[in-house]
Amino acid sequence: MTTPRPSSADGIATAIAAHRQMPGALLPILHAIQDQLGHVPPEAVPLIATALNLSRAEVHGVIRFYHHFRQQPGGDHTVRICRAEACQARGADALIAHAKRALACDFHDTTADGTVTLEPVFCLGHCACGPALMVDEEPHVQVTPARFDALTQRLRSGK
Repeated sequence: MTTPRPSSADGIATAIAAHRQMPGALLPILHAIQDQLGHVPPEAVPLIATALNLSRAEVHGVIRFYHHFRQQPGGDHTVRICRAEACQARGADALIAHAKRALACDFHDTTADGTVTLEPVFCLGHCACGPALMVDEEPHVQVTPARFDALTQRLRSGK
């Protein structure tokens, strides 16, 4: 059973309060918000800007620059496919193309049923046995298109 997420307002306020006095507080605040809420909602931008004496454009620019930060809620599960050179050499590009077709979404998007969000990652540390991917926090190596389909089918069926 998953732990319910705090409300947006509570999550944002908690993250700002916990990190605002740190040097370079913007990234820790953004990470804390995303960790608590699963994304950085638009209403967080002016609150963070005010708390850190930054412009909204500065906060928004950082959110847009780092692909790690989501501005919309993600799917129930996140599939991260390694795009590093070692995995590319072992077939990651073909796996990525297959994944995008099979899920009918691109990187940083979520499937129409809301089950899977597809994200790139640049090294999972399994370079010798790629292509590698991570389903939520579980790594998988030597992933073929057929194995990808089996993994995502389990996610989409709720097993």
